[in-house]
Amino acid sequence: GLEPDGKLIWTYFEAMVPPMMPKSLIVMGSGAIGIEFASFYRTMGCDVTVVEVMGQVMPVEDAEISAIARKSFEKQRMKILTGTKVTKVEKGADSVTAHVEDEKGGKQTITADRMISAVGVVGNIENLGLEALGVKTDRGCIVIDGLCRTNVKGLYAIGDVAGPPMLAHKAEHEGVICIEHIKGLDVHPMDKRKIPGCTYCHPQVASVGLTEAKAKEAGYDIRVGRFSFAANGKAIALGEDNGLIKTIFDKKTGQLLGAHMVGAEVTELIQGYVVAMNLETTEEDLMHTIFPHPTLSEMMKESVLDAYGKVLNA
Repeated sequence: GLEPDGKLIWTYFEAMVPPMMPKSLIVMGSGAIGIEFASFYRTMGCDVTVVEVMGQVMPVEDAEISAIARKSFEKQRMKILTGTKVTKVEKGADSVTAHVEDEKGGKQTITADRMISAVGVVGNIENLGLEALGVKTDRGCIVIDGLCRTNVKGLYAIGDVAGPPMLAHKAEHEGVICIEHIKGLDVHPMDKRKIPGCTYCHPQVASVGLTEAKAKEAGYDIRVGRFSFAANGKAIALGEDNGLIKTIFDKKTGQLLGAHMVGAEVTELIQGYVVAMNLETTEEDLMHTIFPHPTLSEMMKESVLDAYGKVLNA
């Protein structure tokens, strides 16, 4: 009973062009799509409840960034249930009732005008003749290498069918790699660790590279820098002083392993760290770079300085 019907249970297609504005909404799943719609509808005055099976909202994001975002969402009176799953949905004439159960076995029901199913996107690889050609797939995605080649000579795949992250800018770059390689040009393979992820909610969330937890799991000895929006003049002037920029470095080499942000316009700022990672920039390069004042971008340098005990404006 959890399948979208386009009327009471929406996919993101229906959520983009609603025939009416619901007064209450259940959002099942708190990935980028779920949180973006939850944030939008809450801003429009809708009573929103987010149900997430994992232990944090936006599960792929750094836990510290996720916690700050959640606090902000809840301050906006968005209700968030983590470690909770929808077990059954009952449809009324013009409403839905979700039966939810948390990880401790606690149960409750939530009734709302509409529900959005945002538990993930899958590429459409059915009925393409892949099986007949012997194309290798894995968990609903076509398996490719860094140059977008499948295991079948001469056959390439790009975009959502080629697996996560399922982002427009990733698909576009794969298209460039694919065509340039077919042309015979010298092409750099895709490095998925350097693909930025952006969530267009309020506050915005953006990230690239490894989270703190993933860096530790990978065996790195790390340095972590943090800088709060509350200490930045431009953020204060904008009235957007709630946020954080977090950077993660390999203590041994100074390599930038990851950057994670929550706050105003961070989806515009993240590309600075993406460029830095592509250039194999170290902390020294970033600390010697002059950032303009007064800007939000100053916080990017301050976060790096903080990782090495040299922060100026904390």
